[in-house]
Amino acid sequence: MSEDAFVRAGGWQRGVGTILSGRTLGIVGLGNLGSRMIPVARAFGMDVTAWSKNLTQERADEFGVPALDRESFFRTADVVSVHLKYTERSAGYIGREELALMKPSAFLVNTSRGPLVDEAALIEALESGSIAGAGLDVFTVEPLPIDHRLRSLPKVVLSPHMGYVSQQTYRDYFGGYVEAIAAYLEGKPIRVLTDGENLMSQVL
Repeated sequence: MSEDAFVRAGGWQRGVGTILSGRTLGIVGLGNLGSRMIPVARAFGMDVTAWSKNLTQERADEFGVPALDRESFFRTADVVSVHLKYTERSAGYIGREELALMKPSAFLVNTSRGPLVDEAALIEALESGSIAGAGLDVFTVEPLPIDHRLRSLPKVVLSPHMGYVSQQTYRDYFGGYVEAIAAYLEGKPIRVLTDGENLMSQVL
């Protein structure tokens, strides 16, 4: 991000890049989305590890990755990528203790939900240099307040919760709604919800 700004301002290279090959991607949450990160990481020559409070080695074995304990996971990952569902129990899933375990050269990426990461603790880690940087698509408060500290930190790449915003996703969402309404009006309802089901999961 800083190199982009330097070039736009008429300058040129001031820092050095990071090679992903041989580095370790640590995936927090090995569900539908987290597991899809594995082939992407391997395409770049990265090693992959996984951790969550409920992850078993049997689940990790399905994808050929080690399920590490919390401390080993955070100490060894060069990039920690968060892929969890947000619930009351998962709020603050990554806090000061987890961030303190990370390498000073490591990065945190959160594209799941903002409250999964203790935002105040993350800002402290970025300001102190205890981690190298962060890539964030989600935030505790959205839209991100104009005076929020994350907006001015140099070691952060920010995007406005774009992870689910695509032409195809919107086409599926709204096309599915129209289809369901038309079927209901014809007296032939589809995707009828039962207790605990989520409408979005049926549309997609």
